[in-house]
Amino acid sequence: MIRLKPKVAVCLAAYNGIRWCAEQLDSIFAQEGVAVNVFVSVDQSTDGTEAWINSRADGDDRIVVLPHGRYFGGAALNFFRILHEVDFSEFDYISLADQDDIWLPNKLSRAHGVLLSTGADAYSSNFVAFWPNGRKVLIKKSQRQVRWDFLFESAGPGCTYVMSKKMVCAIQDLLKSHWDDVKHVGQGQHDWFAYAFARANGYHWVIDDYAGMLYRQHEENQVGVNLGWRAFIYRVRKVLSGWGLTQAALIARLVGLGDDPFVTRWSDGSKIGLLWLALHAGQCRRRMLDKIVFALSCVALWVVGSRGR
Repeated sequence: MIRLKPKVAVCLAAYNGIRWCAEQLDSIFAQEGVAVNVFVSVDQSTDGTEAWINSRADGDDRIVVLPHGRYFGGAALNFFRILHEVDFSEFDYISLADQDDIWLPNKLSRAHGVLLSTGADAYSSNFVAFWPNGRKVLIKKSQRQVRWDFLFESAGPGCTYVMSKKMVCAIQDLLKSHWDDVKHVGQGQHDWFAYAFARANGYHWVIDDYAGMLYRQHEENQVGVNLGWRAFIYRVRKVLSGWGLTQAALIARLVGLGDDPFVTRWSDGSKIGLLWLALHAGQCRRRMLDKIVFALSCVALWVVGSRGR
């Protein structure tokens, strides 16, 4: 009896990516043990990405290019556009891909095996960040999941995600019914949204300690790894602006938890809510350092709010 390979739909969002797309696509089509089709959406670009993608697709029927000409302004809405419009009914899994990474040949087959053995609905993993100067760093995202981490962080970069058709079709239904609201999810936060949807709606998510891809770091990354003083200062500014909690409240509402008692304690940004959230930081982030930073961030927001009164 011939065992068919699992079919994977890879959603690739591109923007000014002509320098990297070839290497990314080559690594996707080099995946072992799976059958892959790639659905590409290109945010309006100035470097010829649209023409290059068209040319590549002309010679490969595994590539489906969504109509060009739309402006998204960031990766989140671009990915949401693919998830909103593509018919995934013939696929077993749906995976997300950036335009500039390199996948190891067993990335998808590893995910398939883990999903089968655990009975999970979605998969993500650790990864190796790499820089033009040759530097490489293993980035761990596989810390133990906690009760409310999904409302305050993603499971990792979306390019490590492999999700069941059942779960993605449920996300697709939500996108179609709340499209105007979903547009307010922050750029680059599509991965956070997908993880939150899964956990809030009873889907089992597994985070693998294996690193199946090389995650390219460069000046044009919309969201990169949290390394270095520049990244730290950028995130501190976002914390003090209240952006993170505003996004958390929006995502909680979109995934059906807007009225949950845990969410209503802090979603209005009140001083007492911020202090309460700081005391419950252990339930809100996976990594110990992040728990501490999260608690301090809530206190910092409380201080900033107090000074503004």
